[in-house]
Amino acid sequence: MSTDPIGVVKRELLVRQLDSWTPAALHRSRRVTFAQAYAGADGGVADAALRVFAEFADLLRGRRTTALTIGPADDHDLSARHAAAQSELPDGLTAHLVPGGVERLPVGLKAAGAAGAPLLVYLDGTGGPGPAPEILAAVAGGRPAELLLVLDPPVWSGADHRRLLTEAGLPLVTEVELVAETPARSEVLVFGTAAGKRLDAFKNALWAVDEYAGVRYRDPADPEGHLLDISLAPHPGPLRRELLTRLATVGAASVTELRQFTAERTVYRPADTNRVLLALLAAGLVRREPEAGRLAGDVTITTAPTP
Repeated sequence: MSTDPIGVVKRELLVRQLDSWTPAALHRSRRVTFAQAYAGADGGVADAALRVFAEFADLLRGRRTTALTIGPADDHDLSARHAAAQSELPDGLTAHLVPGGVERLPVGLKAAGAAGAPLLVYLDGTGGPGPAPEILAAVAGGRPAELLLVLDPPVWSGADHRRLLTEAGLPLVTEVELVAETPARSEVLVFGTAAGKRLDAFKNALWAVDEYAGVRYRDPADPEGHLLDISLAPHPGPLRRELLTRLATVGAASVTELRQFTAERTVYRPADTNRVLLALLAAGLVRREPEAGRLAGDVTITTAPTP
């Protein structure tokens, strides 16, 4: 198993996402699919993901659950680890290893009968190009569908990929850059879905992972590019700047609108919005209407006039 710090964070984040997705998907449907595809070495993520299903053996009974893993044909280590993990899988889960590149994902999803039922896809495209539109369209065929996508920063273009994900049917998109200090490098992790509750679940998982030495988050939307420690109470500085910039652009916004902005356009959780807005109100940097009462979703926030 890889000791690469970014790989460790990706592995724990996927495991946490599966922990919340699996019971919800199985309660929703008798047919669910999890798929993972790797452009290069998986770093031990693939078999760790498969082992999550052992925790839900009781829910898997009587249901059709498929786990699809796609990896390079010459990755013999992945083949060996997949075989070992498969021997430990509970009844009700069928696992397949498909040799090849990420471009085989649409064919694999079709063979698994993934369309029209809950689907979670983890696609690690580091070392390769961004996913083609047909791959995103195949993922969006799940009902509901969600995608965890990892890319190299030079490949990621926030505006372009947001448009592609939205056009494919995954309109709720957020991203975070995972930054390692030694050796200095980074990867961009993108989450796309059409379900607001699943976006919230991803954000909660993002900040709940254990803090690993040498890895921090960077909000791609933060013009100052500050690095953030992984914490249940992340430093509010970037969100403070981004909310003020948003208000300067739109003039006025409800708390609900600002929470949605936070969820989709920043690395922060919707709940962090209220925490930052209360600080901005206390500092006199924004105003609210009505002026008193709970900071509910229908409260309107505006930038305070410059004295």
